[in-house]
Amino acid sequence: MAESEDEHLMLEAEKIVVAIGKMFPGLCEVVLHDLTQPEHAIRAIENNLSGRKVGDSVTELGLRRIADPNYPSVIQNYANEFPDGRPVKSTSIGIKNREGKYIGALCLNLDVSTLSPVTLTLSNLLATGEPEVDQVETLRHRNSRELREVIEGFAAERSHIPRSLDREAKRELVKQLHRDGYFDSRSSAQIIGNLLGISRATVYNYAK
Repeated sequence: MAESEDEHLMLEAEKIVVAIGKMFPGLCEVVLHDLTQPEHAIRAIENNLSGRKVGDSVTELGLRRIADPNYPSVIQNYANEFPDGRPVKSTSIGIKNREGKYIGALCLNLDVSTLSPVTLTLSNLLATGEPEVDQVETLRHRNSRELREVIEGFAAERSHIPRSLDREAKRELVKQLHRDGYFDSRSSAQIIGNLLGISRATVYNYAK
């Protein structure tokens, strides 16, 4: 049976997914969605940073393209977020067939949290003043974004990203987070584990 034109387009797009993924290993997640099968849309994924897998369902943006062939073909550099709270810069490129129907989408998700060491260095370089008090009190639960910022700041001060910290540094960080009250939320241990690349049980073990 001859290969359909739509299938040919998707096979060519798969080559692009692999090529871009290999160019930015560990930094940019590249996903190809098959919009003709929304319940099992993910056809290919390189540098899996979001925890998704081949066969997972389409995103909200994909559903919009399925519903409206006039939906923009390219959505460029929009803010996004991975499940563990890491900030993402995303671009989504719709793939249309000869009839003008969306059959696929190529999505790039850049993990910008890996740039935190550079960001912190520049921030420290430009700083002009010191706090007037030694301790700032927070009278509310710390959310996942605050937790991520503390973890990334700790790693950046050591010229690392969180997952590349050695075992002792991770243990020191977890103990610090525990002392500072970042374990108030039930989800805190899981978020910490995801950011550091360790299990939830290991997080609790380090906190002892």
